[in-house]
Amino acid sequence: MTTSTTGNWGRWGADDERGALNHLSAETVLAAAQSIRTGRVYQLGTVLHREGLPTLAHRGVPRRFTLLNHSDRGWFEGIGAPPELGWSEDVIMLATHSGTHLDALCHVDHGGEMYNGYPKEGFTSLDGAAKCGIEKTGAFAARGVLVDVAAHKGVPLLPPVAITLEDFLETLEAQGSDVRPGDVVAVRTGWLEHCLASGGELEFEQPGIGLDVARWLAEHDVTAVGADNSSVEVMPWDGDEFLGTHLELLVRHGIYLMEHLWLQELSQDRRYDFLFCVSPLLVKGATGSPVNPIAIG
Repeated sequence: MTTSTTGNWGRWGADDERGALNHLSAETVLAAAQSIRTGRVYQLGTVLHREGLPTLAHRGVPRRFTLLNHSDRGWFEGIGAPPELGWSEDVIMLATHSGTHLDALCHVDHGGEMYNGYPKEGFTSLDGAAKCGIEKTGAFAARGVLVDVAAHKGVPLLPPVAITLEDFLETLEAQGSDVRPGDVVAVRTGWLEHCLASGGELEFEQPGIGLDVARWLAEHDVTAVGADNSSVEVMPWDGDEFLGTHLELLVRHGIYLMEHLWLQELSQDRRYDFLFCVSPLLVKGATGSPVNPIAIG
């Protein structure tokens, strides 16, 4: 196990850009597949749309524009298509952290350094991150564990306070769940269900994990942590440490974060362990990517 005081910098070499993904192997994926019992596929991503989706003002809303459709039949014929044949295409414009998304290890820096000590100066406005961009993450699969704190507490939505380590461990015990090295841990607070039902208004006060939970997860060598809120961690921040959980997990330990996971169906089926699969868009130098993860239970 690692400790939060030293983190994972240098653990997999001075040139490492993949962080906690180093816990995964063909053997861990095969072991994770043993969690499949029914074969049901759960979609954990939100629908991208210009309305009803929680988003920060500086990111703007996702936009879909028509590039080509039936009104352009003359263009189709101009390249040899018969008059009755046509097709449609789109252009999408969105921030990389729109909707359900995966943070790259270059997303946050502290003291001028990103994960593994890479300097923030290696990030340029045109080319993005020279190190730890989302393309270095790539697709991965692992054992997933749902920690359904809202259901354990018997409420549809947790109050906007930190999930304590006691809350977290009590939920695991009640579910009969455990957390193993390499796991992807998904924490359900009920916030996203509440948010989408109310029209997608982004409230700053949100439930999420506290720093003690983040440190416990780092000590247990998880690969990624996701939640159904906007930051994984509680907002406002635990102990007034701005983005403290991002610093602990993403920067110090190279543990990936996913926000706005849709966990309702997993909760309803009480599917607490599953095969988790995700693949970000491989945008060179990007700080993150929208994703539609799947759980196979």
